[in-house]
This record gives sequence, C-alpha cells and structure tokens, in this order.
Amino acid sequence: MAGNTFGKLFKLTSFGESHGVAIGGVVDGCPPGIEIDMAFIQNELNRRKPGQSEFTTSRDEKDEVEFLSGIFEGKSTGTPIGFLIRNKDSKSKDYDQLKDVYRPSHADFSYEKKYGVRDHRGGGRSSARETSARVVAGAIAKLFLRKHDIEIIAFVSQIGPHRIENELEELSAKSIEDSLVRCPDPASSAKMQTYLQELKESGDSAGGIISCMIENTPAGIGEPVFDKLHADLGKSMLSINAVKGFEYGFGFESAAMKASEMNDSFVKTDEGIRTETNFSGGIQGGISNGESIYFNVAFKPVASISSSQKTVNKSGEEVNLKIEGRHDPCVVPRAVPIVEAMAAIVMADHFLRQKAYTDL
Repeated sequence: MAGNTFGKLFKLTSFGESHGVAIGGVVDGCPPGIEIDMAFIQNELNRRKPGQSEFTTSRDEKDEVEFLSGIFEGKSTGTPIGFLIRNKDSKSKDYDQLKDVYRPSHADFSYEKKYGVRDHRGGGRSSARETSARVVAGAIAKLFLRKHDIEIIAFVSQIGPHRIENELEELSAKSIEDSLVRCPDPASSAKMQTYLQELKESGDSAGGIISCMIENTPAGIGEPVFDKLHADLGKSMLSINAVKGFEYGFGFESAAMKASEMNDSFVKTDEGIRTETNFSGGIQGGISNGESIYFNVAFKPVASISSSQKTVNKSGEEVNLKIEGRHDPCVVPRAVPIVEAMAAIVMADHFLRQKAYTDL
C-alpha cells in the first residue's frame, strides 16, 4: 500500500490497523540532540485517546507509546525513531455483521475496489486510530520547533450549528483543555455540549471546525510552486480522517472582498518589516511572511451512527444497517491534537528545508 509516508526531510511513515496488534511509525530526519520529553509526548497522546469524556468513544485504550530506536540518553540520535502503540481493547466481534456490508460514507467500498480485500474490523487501515502515530510524530516535531520558538495551538471553533461568534477573551492551552469539547469560549462550549448530548441520545453525530494558529514562524519558510507552505498544510489536514475542507487566512471570505479591502500593506516597525493586516494568513506566494499563520479545518459528522441506515451488501442486495460498537458522537474535540501534530510535521519539514538553503 503506497501513501504511508508524509514529509520530505522530516518524515513520518505510519503502519498498523485499528484491530491489529499495534499502531506504529518511524520518524526519519529528526535532527540529533533534540531532548525527547517522554511525558510531553504521552500527554499529547492522552489528548487524542478514546474515553476522555462522555462525548468520546468508550474504547479503553491507554495509548502508551513504546520507543524502539533513535533515542539515546533522552535525546534524538539523528537516526530513525521507531515506536509502537499497542491495541489492547479492540472488540472485533462488534464488526462481524459488517464483513459483507458497505457502511454509508465509510471507506469500505472504495478500499475493496482498490485492493480487492478489506479489513472490516473497525475500518482497518482507514480507521482514525492510525492518527495516534501522527500525534507521536507531531509531538517530536513540536519538541524540535520549540527550540526555535515556533508554537502551534488549535481549538474547536464550531460543532454542528454552534460556533464561536465573539472575539475570544482568552486563548491558551488551559482555556482549551478546560472545555470538554476543547472550545475556549465557555458560552459556546456549553451550547456545543448540550447539542452533542442530544445527538448522542438520538443515535446521531455531528461535524465541526477546528481553528489553528502557528506563531513565531520566521519569514521565508516554504517552497515555491508545488510545495507551497499552505499547500502542504492543506494536504496534511485533508489526509486526516473525516476532514472535508481547509482554508487559510480569510479563505473563502476573500472571494467576496475587493483587493483594496484585502491587500496586506507592508509597514516598517521596530520589529522590522511587517504587514498592517493579515488577511493572507501569514503566507504569501506559498512562503511565510513572518505574521501569524492561521487556518480552519472542517470535519464531517462521524459516519458510524447507531440509527438504522439503508445500504447494500457485496451482492448488491439492499439491507438495513444498525452499526454496533463504540463511536464518537463528534470526532472534532479529539482531533485537535491531530491537527496540531500534522501542522507541526509540516512546519518542521519546511524549517529543515529552509535551513538547507541558509546553511549553504
């Protein structure tokens, strides 16, 4: 199966299935001498793992990462960093009824058409459980970026019809993690939680939007034409399960604006040349301009719901399907660390590419 590696200099190759022995990965290209904070990496995994609240699947995975290589005396050696996250609470029998049935809006049909075979247990390789490997790699990337003061923070800005309407009074890791749905606005968070509880009781699910900020990126990060910084950020986000949309800067709103309204004028400041506004989202010509990078990621509703749905089996016969098993009524809160992780991998990769230029 191709397409399991992401990045050019800082690279992640992930492996494993939802109901296999383990999920794992290999991070290649991490510079030597980076302090590998095990507690930090485990905490990032804890933010993604199931069973965090009443709004997440009850699957009880501890998601404890085991490092196999590439670390010596607490620091990266510059060689490939291999790791495992063992699956300990998979209940494959919950998926027996799905062996010959195509679940609506899942990858069952398309996987089978591509490979001629599919793992029906929890979606196999297409399961969002694969993203645990991304979180580990992203945590390592964050530790590298931390040395260069680049910070990444994401939060839930919308679930279903409920979105943050007012300017945030506080945006911090604490204000985000204090919310069960990782929305830093208390009033909006309360509405989202009520909405999700109603959906959970009715056997339905919801989608939403995660907003992400990348601070302190120096100007000049990114490649022209095909490897533009926003293009790689977009690819990384669209590779996450259930993602249906990506926009950076003013995104689709810019289509209704005039150039005289949207152009970011350059000005000289005590900090150097900056822009008066930041409608561009910190990226121009595919390269960072030194301003804050910000973007939104849209997630569809979780496709696995307990309500009865019409579909067909392998023989093309129409059947009524009621999906068993343990599923999130909304994946968006758990996806916050995944969005941060993928952003960190992109930024680490492009930072190292730029370093290759400047060190010549």
